[in-house]
Amino acid sequence: MSNNIVVLSGSPRKNGTTDRLTAAFIAGAEETGKNVTLFRVAALRIGGCLGCNHCFVEQGVCVQKDDMIPILDALRQADAVVLAAPVYYFGVSAQLKLAIDRFFALLKEGMPVKRAALLQTCGNPSGVPAEPGILMFRQMSEHLKWEEAGVIVAGGLHAPEDIEGRKELDEAKALGRNI
Repeated sequence: MSNNIVVLSGSPRKNGTTDRLTAAFIAGAEETGKNVTLFRVAALRIGGCLGCNHCFVEQGVCVQKDDMIPILDALRQADAVVLAAPVYYFGVSAQLKLAIDRFFALLKEGMPVKRAALLQTCGNPSGVPAEPGILMFRQMSEHLKWEEAGVIVAGGLHAPEDIEGRKELDEAKALGRNI
């Protein structure tokens, strides 16, 4: 069981379907006494990784002084990480991908994260456009030796209220309890 969870939500649409799915996860986690730190990365100023390797020379300190600093600090203390994003053109949102790319700063020193989960929402009812994001998540998890705690894809969503009453909300809450 993970007790210290970092959630990165990459939706630029506040109170949209991704936020609602994320809220269900957080509610389940908090019900069982877990400490959850949520970052709405779309609302933060995060630059893309420069590939400069400054973080490798300076023990994980990124050369960029932006809103990624508290996220990296939280990840240094996390048992689990949850990535949440809408599917935008066959992948996770660009806002979430910016934050993921900046995980590079922790690659040399490592993270205590042991478990990870992915929450995705998309307009396509089949959920097929979510597959590239799932593949990225699984490859990253394998590389970083994270145990996959769960992947939830809620498809067929176009308006925020479309997710109400959906089984994926219950699944996210259960995942939060059990991660």
